[in-house]
Amino acid sequence: MFELLVTVLCVWLFIKAVGLALKITWGMAKIAATVLMILALPALVIVLLFAGGLLLLLPVALVAAAVGILKACL
Repeated sequence: MFELLVTVLCVWLFIKAVGLALKITWGMAKIAATVLMILALPALVIVLLFAGGLLLLLPVALVAAAVGILKACL
């Protein structure tokens, strides 16, 4: 009877330990996601602005080159 009681208590303790490990892991994952969002989101916005700016430079440069060629010819 004592062996059965100890077995049940060990199984109960194991289940509680797994539950605690999952709660801790989930909490750490939320903290890591929050930190990454705080650090990575502004960097992403800045990179997208620079990438968009670089994409806009090509047509502006082509128009400026065309205007320069037309002024040189006239």
